[in-house]
Amino acid sequence: MGQIYNLYCDESCHLENDRQKAMAMGTIWCPIEKKDEIFKRIREIKNKHGLGGNFEIKWSKVSPGKIDFYLEIVDYFFDNDDIHFRCLVVPDKEKLDHKSFNQTHDDWYYKMYFDLLKIVLSPEDKYRIYIDIKDTRGGSKTKKLHEILCNNIYDFNREIVEKVQIVKSNEIELMQVCDLLIGAVSYINRSLTGSKAKERIIDRAIERSKYSLLKSTLCREDKFNIFIWDNLKKTC
Repeated sequence: MGQIYNLYCDESCHLENDRQKAMAMGTIWCPIEKKDEIFKRIREIKNKHGLGGNFEIKWSKVSPGKIDFYLEIVDYFFDNDDIHFRCLVVPDKEKLDHKSFNQTHDDWYYKMYFDLLKIVLSPEDKYRIYIDIKDTRGGSKTKKLHEILCNNIYDFNREIVEKVQIVKSNEIELMQVCDLLIGAVSYINRSLTGSKAKERIIDRAIERSKYSLLKSTLCREDKFNIFIWDNLKKTC
């Protein structure tokens, strides 16, 4: 029997007509037996900085007054060998041509989720996927995503991807860290400026990962994996 992993997935600006140029989706994962220990440590870091264990880590909440807290969270991620992250970035949704590929935006969305997760999933292990979906169609989306993931990896009995479930991010510490890391990668890829605090988080991620956050990493990068999606280039 292989390892069981929990995967926590989040997304940003995934809707077709949200007037946002770039889209990002990411996943952060750990062995299931390490989950409670990781959550406990993140809550301890929250308490250490006077934020309370129920404080929700969010990219949108990064501010000068909380910079030391957020930097410690980034360092904790990089220092813990049991936690892994992958992010897929679509630089310009305006260039999408769904008609030429005989697909809807929803069809493409599920393809992107598979592209995000396909190098994480191994036939020797088992996975429980938790998603923070921000629109009202969350239930139908998770059901469809589970079906597509299993079909694409020939997991017809759902022995590899055991479940795909919606959760509330404010209750899941690693989902919150996923939001933070997606935010950092997305911010720099959108060429945004103006927040010194957010730029410090990005600088720390660049320093610790040794990556620019602007280019795809090698497919086999296991800690901080980035995939800049290009419809004309079939890569990982």
